[in-house]
Formats: sequence, structure tokens, C-alpha cells
Amino acid sequence: MSFSISQASTPSHPLAPYGWDDAWADTFAPYAEQGLLPGRVVRVDRGRCDVVTSDGTLRADTAFVVPRDPMRIVCTGDWVAVDPDGDPRFVRTLLPRRTAFVRSTSSQRSEGQVLATNIDHIVICVSLAVELDLGRLERFLALAMSSTDGAALLDDGARSAGYEAHPLVLLTKADLVPDATTLSHLVTDIEGIAPGVQVLPVSSATGEGVDVFGAIVTGGTSVLLGTSGAGKSTLANALLGEDVMHVQAAREVDGKGRHTTTTRNLLVLPAGGVLIDTPGLRGVGLWDAGTGVGQVFSEIEDLARQCRFHDCAHEAEPGCAVLGAIEDGSLPERRLDSYRKLLRENHRIAAKTDARLRTETLREWKRRSAEGRAAMVMKRGRVR
Repeated sequence: MSFSISQASTPSHPLAPYGWDDAWADTFAPYAEQGLLPGRVVRVDRGRCDVVTSDGTLRADTAFVVPRDPMRIVCTGDWVAVDPDGDPRFVRTLLPRRTAFVRSTSSQRSEGQVLATNIDHIVICVSLAVELDLGRLERFLALAMSSTDGAALLDDGARSAGYEAHPLVLLTKADLVPDATTLSHLVTDIEGIAPGVQVLPVSSATGEGVDVFGAIVTGGTSVLLGTSGAGKSTLANALLGEDVMHVQAAREVDGKGRHTTTTRNLLVLPAGGVLIDTPGLRGVGLWDAGTGVGQVFSEIEDLARQCRFHDCAHEAEPGCAVLGAIEDGSLPERRLDSYRKLLRENHRIAAKTDARLRTETLREWKRRSAEGRAAMVMKRGRVR
């Protein structure tokens, strides 16, 4: 099947169910003139990927696309250009990503790892089978709310503007909380740390909330994120109407899963839309998430603007509105501790990748050290 720009702009194009639209067709036009074929990456493993095209699903090598830069590695959700007649076939280029969910790796080099691209909904799955970890959820939300700013730069050096991925929190296994009042309180607790984010209880066992969730993700691309055992693959199967993703029961001792899903898979939903199922995440390191941290903790940043000093550290300064809110009980101390922790982590990661920021951080550290030494000298002088 040959490909043309006129075909690309019609709803009947074979790639339309995967999210192909007029904007992608316009972006791809220069590559179409070279005889290349557009496709979307539906799975990546060991340096090769499955790419769905108008000619069917192709197996392609990713080595042609700057393999040593982790932010440029081909990822599930990418739109790419492939040579339909190549042997072996290679991914020739990545189209500029509209959005990307990026976390930092555990390596000492502090590299970013792209988990999914060109996504419209970031679905954070939180299991009600275990105790809620609010700090982990805040971390997920900070990354999700930075998904547009975190979109990986490609060859043209420009970000795709005007696109945004919207976070959604799913409280999975809601059937394990039969008391409606308790479930309502849990939803309220999550809404309190997720400003502006929809929180939806769902149960793949009873079907509660599944239809509502299905309606939300109809149209566009959604990615399921969460720890192992959160019920991501079971939920994907419920939306697909068949057991496409293999699942295992979570351990009864702690409710944790067994990493049944080992690759990120892009699936077309029967009612429309695309779903990316992902393996369970053990760690969620921040990466370029300053914007997201500010949004997640917007109430703290609003209070900070009311402090007497513009550079207030919210530790012991007079006229600190943040500390005042903690004293009157309107701001939980846990919330401030989490905010500080994520800010420090994000700053540390950013400093490792930004020479100018490293210099500024070192200068600030030296200034504070000098002030501390001067204060100690004055204190000793008074004692004498």
C-alpha cells in the first residue's frame, strides 16, 4: 500500500485509530517526499521496535537514531519514519514529540528515561489493596504535570508547543473498600494533594468506574503508570474486552505485584483511543519537574508569596506565612516536608546536568557557609 499526504489527512487512513491526524501529516510531509513511511511505535525491546504502518506492522532496528542519548532513544508512543523497502529496516527519524513522561534513571550520570511519548492522559494507578503512599503519589503527579515541559528535544531543537498531557488518578481495586463513606474520604484525601486532578475509584472485578474511565480515554493516547500490583494490566484487559495483557495475582502479604508486564505496549481500544500499558515502577526519580512540583504544591507557593521576605526559606523567619499555616493547622507539616524534599531532589538533578546552575549552587553554598562561620565567630566573641 503506497502512502500519500492526501490519504494522511483523511479519517479513514489506516493509522487514524493510532492517533494519526492532519498535524502529524503536515509534520511528516518532508519525509513522505523522500519515500519514507510513517508509523507509530507500539513496542520496543533490545534495540528493535514494532512499528505499525499503513503497510502493516514492521520490525525495525533503532540504531540509526542517536542510540547513546537516552532522551532520543525510540520509545513506545513515538511517531517515526521508516524505509519500507530497507533490509534490514531502520527507524530513520523521530517526529518531534508533543509530550513525554520522563523520569531520572538510577545511574550516577543522572540521565532522563522517557517512558511514553505523545500522550494526552497520564493515568496514575493507586491500589487500594495497600496503604496509601501520599509522598509517592505527589512524586508521580509532579512528573505528570511536567510532561509537556519534559518533552524530549529532537534534531530541530524545538519543543512541540500547544500540547499538554492531563493527569488522572485511578484508585484501583475499589471493591476492597466496600464502605462508601470510607471510600469517599480516601477520594477527598487524594484530591487534597492533587489540585485540579480528577480522582476516580475503579474496580476491574465489579466494573465500578470502568465505563467512566473508558469514556475519558476515548480519543487520544493514555498511559497507565503505577507500581506492580496496581492492576494496570487487568484494567487494560477490561477496556479491551479480552485478556490481551497477561496478569498475575498480587502477593497477599503486602499486595505487591510480580512485574508481569515487562515491556511498554501500545494498544488500540475498541471504543476509540490508544492505551499504553507499562511495567510496574519501583522508583520514580524527578527529572526537569520544577513546574510540576509548583503545581502539585500550589497552596504552599501561594502562601510563600505572602511571606515578609521574598527569599523566605520557611524555616524560622519572622512573618513566614507558610509556617503560620502549619501553626494554625491549615497546612499539614507532612505536606511541607514533601515539598522541600522534591524541590531539593529536582534541584540536585538539574544541577548535575546544568553547568550554570552548578556554579550558582556552589556560590550559594559558599555564601551560606561564610555566613555561618561569621555568626559562629560573633557568638564566641560574645561568650568571651
